[in-house]
Amino acid sequence: MSEEKYAPRVHCKRRNANLALWLCAASVHERTVSRRARDNAIYKLYFYGNMADVGKTPVARNEKASSEFGYVGIDAILEQMRRKAMKQGFEVNIMVVGQSGLGKSTLTNTLFKSKVSRRSVMTTEEERIPKTIEIKSISHVIEEKGVRMKLTVIDTPGFGDQINNENCWQPIMKFINAQYEQYLQEEINIDRKKRIPDSRVHCCIYFIPPTGHCLRPIDIEFMRHLSKVVNIVPVIAKADTLTLEERNFFKQKIREDLRANEIDIYPQNEFDEDAEDRMINEKIRAMIPFAVVGSDQEYQVNGKRLLGRKTRWGTVEVENTTHCEFAYLRDLLIRTHMQNIKDITSSIHYEMYRVRRLNENNTKPNGQPAIHTNGVPEHEVLSHEM
Repeated sequence: MSEEKYAPRVHCKRRNANLALWLCAASVHERTVSRRARDNAIYKLYFYGNMADVGKTPVARNEKASSEFGYVGIDAILEQMRRKAMKQGFEVNIMVVGQSGLGKSTLTNTLFKSKVSRRSVMTTEEERIPKTIEIKSISHVIEEKGVRMKLTVIDTPGFGDQINNENCWQPIMKFINAQYEQYLQEEINIDRKKRIPDSRVHCCIYFIPPTGHCLRPIDIEFMRHLSKVVNIVPVIAKADTLTLEERNFFKQKIREDLRANEIDIYPQNEFDEDAEDRMINEKIRAMIPFAVVGSDQEYQVNGKRLLGRKTRWGTVEVENTTHCEFAYLRDLLIRTHMQNIKDITSSIHYEMYRVRRLNENNTKPNGQPAIHTNGVPEHEVLSHEM
């Protein structure tokens, strides 16, 4: 089409837009515009353009048309990523640490509403307090609404159960570093796997006994060392044994002890990505440690089925935030921060380990540091504390 033939049509469109704008203004100031002038404008608009344009803002329509014309489809990458993730599934590895009898297995089962804890699948002959710390893991595949997740629960029976608990954190530190080493060796292989199995510990839930006073030396020592190599989320176990006043006082004392000993628990301040993250995480940090109650028993309360602990004076509802803070812990670990926990494990904790190990290889004459029998360098227990 020539420029001369195209010009009148452009002129008509501009005139239609002006008339439509005038009519919009007239509808707002109806009393100041005569009926005859308004009818005349409508007739002209009908004559020069489509009657459907009356009362609409042509600018918005032009913007919509231009946006449709300029649409590329970049946002479709999200759907592609979702489909790929659904096919591959997800992996998450959670470690639970605490003395025997604090409800670690029960809370783990409650979190995932499945029998996923090690104790749930072991025989009665295995149910004993070990003489030393034993680290055992068990994996399950959980599927919900088409989303498949491989969950590995790592238990540490024997922690804090001995007469002498000095350095009881060291076997756990060795295990965590051993998983980093295993991942690193897979990563640096020339012929490496397309998808490296991820056995790295993403989160450690540390169970604090409900003493109501302050953190014990063993609690401080464990979290001080391990918070530098793994994401730690402390919880007050069996919080229903405390009154609300005792619980609030205990939580405040724990937060003071954490600050005094410079223990950086998850979510860490330094890893907040922006102001929005900081605002959300500040609310979480103000609640930590979570005062939790676990139960895999169902009860009927007011005609509703729910998880709880039945007592002589009533039922403690596990997912009721006025009874305990289990729901906040579940939301943090599963619904809101699971991917962030995995990202910090990969980009911060594992990356620190990887950089240091590669630097060690470069400085050794033969390029191979002394390796302990469990696959971790002999000095590994203390060296991976940044």
